[in-house]
Amino acid sequence: MARRIRRVAYALPCLITIVVGVGCGGSSNGGGTNFSVSLSPKRAAVVTITQTAQFTATVTGDTQNRVTWSVDGTDGGSVAAGSISAAGLYTPPPTAGTHSIRATSVSDTTKSASATIAVTDLAGVVTYHNNPSRDGANLQEYALTTATVNTASFGKLFSCAVDGAAYTQPLWLPGLGFGGQTRNAIFVATQHDSAYAFDADAKPCSQLWHVNLLDSAHGGSAVEFPVPTGDVGSGYQDIQPEIGVTGTPVIDQTSATLYLVSKSEGPVGSFHQRLHALDLIAGAEKFGGPVDITASVAGTGDGSSGGVLTFDARNQHQRSALALVNGVVYVAWASHEDKDPYHGWLMAYDASNLAQLAVFNANPDGSRAGIWMSGGAPAVDSLGNLYLSTGNGTFDGNSGIPPKNDFGDSVLKIGTSSGLSVDDWFTPYNQAMLNGDDLDVASAGMVVLPDQTSGPPHILVAAGKEGRLYLLDRDAMGGYCAICNISDTNILQSFLAAPLIFGTPAFWQNKLYLGGSADNVRLFPLDAASGLFATSASSQSATKYQFPGPTPSISAQGASNGVLWAIDSSRYGVPSSFGLGPTVLHAYDATDLTSELYNSGIQAGRDAVDATGKDSVPVVANGRVYVGTQTGVNVYGLLVP
Repeated sequence: MARRIRRVAYALPCLITIVVGVGCGGSSNGGGTNFSVSLSPKRAAVVTITQTAQFTATVTGDTQNRVTWSVDGTDGGSVAAGSISAAGLYTPPPTAGTHSIRATSVSDTTKSASATIAVTDLAGVVTYHNNPSRDGANLQEYALTTATVNTASFGKLFSCAVDGAAYTQPLWLPGLGFGGQTRNAIFVATQHDSAYAFDADAKPCSQLWHVNLLDSAHGGSAVEFPVPTGDVGSGYQDIQPEIGVTGTPVIDQTSATLYLVSKSEGPVGSFHQRLHALDLIAGAEKFGGPVDITASVAGTGDGSSGGVLTFDARNQHQRSALALVNGVVYVAWASHEDKDPYHGWLMAYDASNLAQLAVFNANPDGSRAGIWMSGGAPAVDSLGNLYLSTGNGTFDGNSGIPPKNDFGDSVLKIGTSSGLSVDDWFTPYNQAMLNGDDLDVASAGMVVLPDQTSGPPHILVAAGKEGRLYLLDRDAMGGYCAICNISDTNILQSFLAAPLIFGTPAFWQNKLYLGGSADNVRLFPLDAASGLFATSASSQSATKYQFPGPTPSISAQGASNGVLWAIDSSRYGVPSSFGLGPTVLHAYDATDLTSELYNSGIQAGRDAVDATGKDSVPVVANGRVYVGTQTGVNVYGLLVP
């Protein structure tokens, strides 16, 4: 009996300690329980003020998951770092930055887990290539860095399906109210004459609205349809099987309006182009829109009649992205596959009522001179001047015989203070050769560079099919050099930079990034002292991009953590000689293009980009990369474990 009592006495201390959470032998971790904390998500990105993030902590050994939360080491957070509730809901501060979220076990304060959250104050991507200067740079990206963009932590998140090819660059806006919820949204339009809004972050994809631009509510009729490829052009099927919206829209954030141009046919043989103003929240028409696009100018050029040149809704192709400047929407045209007759038209519309304000034609007494720029938009300076380039066509700017108003193969400065006028211009000395060999200067978009402290303060970069880069003084563009026979000595600089340049270059930290066809992406530094570019690349990608080459984009945190994004869209299908197949999204260290951070082909099963149009542009915003494709929008970002 005594022995039995002695055994109970030895056992009681262990029973007691288990009840109070202290293990046998006096351990402080709860009866030998090994506490551990995990936190999800480990990486997140939000927009200042308008977007929250929910974190969830799991404490192994504590069924109640009891934790204390801190932001940057402060319990509950702070005004500067953002706050976090007892339930793990993070509310960002009004300023951008990167912060550390930590969950610490209540049962064992030596056990914790952390996560990183990036807060951006990016107001939106509301126009082609990020801004009116067209430099392609988002300098307010805190989640995607040279450290986080890699195959292990970055990849394809989800896709949003659409009803036709999306040749338009996606546009992005934060903090919009849909159905009582605040959401970030992306907007895209298709060749099937549709426009869409999607939640920019929701996985799986959440469609916010979809409108048919050819129904009666959007100015169309029951007999209209997107234009079949065979009904326009010269038979090359450059865009197929149909043509609807091609030019990238533009957004006015003040009025919450999306502007775009649709093209349709119906009845058969009757063609229409319309300028739409869509409400961002519902997709409904605004300001009495849409308006039919019509125009005429005095001229004796190809297709004119009785000294009048009339806009042809069938032959004119609205390829360039739209621009919005000081309450005016600007729209430009070229053609389908050089099908004559066509001309380079530019029109101005009042954004508040869609009234046509002015019409300009780059070749009223000649032929062609289309405004293509591979989908690029006119670049804009701080005074509201537009810069655009024209393709092959008649040139008589140096003829000495009035009116001297035909500007094929030229870079034009268009004044907007009173109508639309050629205030200055540049035409390469070898314009006749460029015209004859189909090496026009309108194959690439242009970039207005920041004001310089040395040399001419106002400079512009243009490029073309010859592969030549032109550096122009925006205050004295040079006109045409009739006595030049080797190079354009009347401008700041020109040199062969890459073969067959299409798309629009990117510019960041005095570095210009461009990619030719069947060539690498190249980096050309701008010397601040001389105000000129190095004529050979200081860095280039190992990958060569086949036709048409990329339009690169930059994401960075101001002057640091620059990532260059580029798309290989060579397998866009007919008439590409490379056939139809996946596009490849590449990312590089923007300071050293030999350092490839990521490409979607490495884990193609997870990350493959659907086939895109041939001039696809990556859009980077709030930790995501958006790519328009022939079937929808592919969304890439940080993979959340």
